[in-house]
Amino acid sequence: MKRTRLILFAVLAVLLGILIYFFFKDAASERILPKTARPAQPPAAELAGPGGTRTVSVFFIREADGLLVPELRTIPVSDQVAREAEALLAELLKGSEHGSLSAIPPGTKVWQVFVTKDGTAYADFSRELVTAHPSGTEAETSTVYAIVNSLAFNFRTIKKVFILVDGEERETLNGHVMLDKPFVPNYSLTAQS
Repeated sequence: MKRTRLILFAVLAVLLGILIYFFFKDAASERILPKTARPAQPPAAELAGPGGTRTVSVFFIREADGLLVPELRTIPVSDQVAREAEALLAELLKGSEHGSLSAIPPGTKVWQVFVTKDGTAYADFSRELVTAHPSGTEAETSTVYAIVNSLAFNFRTIKKVFILVDGEERETLNGHVMLDKPFVPNYSLTAQS
């Protein structure tokens, strides 16, 4: 009887150890980075005048060092943040006008953006975001933060961004960066002026 209790205790201890391992393993791989200070330049989005447009900053990749650099674009003003966010992402998909690299693969489309009351934006892209992506950790990180930083920098109501592909969650973008949790902006990846 005593030996049976000892074996049962050992089995329970091993199971507890396995559970603790998986719990801390997931916590160690948390993909949401701490919020860093917003870059001082360029200025936050502002209204561009009576024409019903606003100026926003869209982030692209500087070839020299891989940092994100802003370009100013004009989008239509809407009474819904989600519609303005879709217009901003459409500008991101157009690519750089100043020779920077695009973080988004060609042919990618924005299907929809939905913003919850708690400030989580769900940005839904076409499958080309994955199928045409060059892969690699650095390329995937640049893609994620070009999207996240562009949205969070321009819309104070957006605190974090969940990236979807064809309306569904994906485990990774293309094998490296986990997409199972929303991302907060990481302005340390942005070039300082």
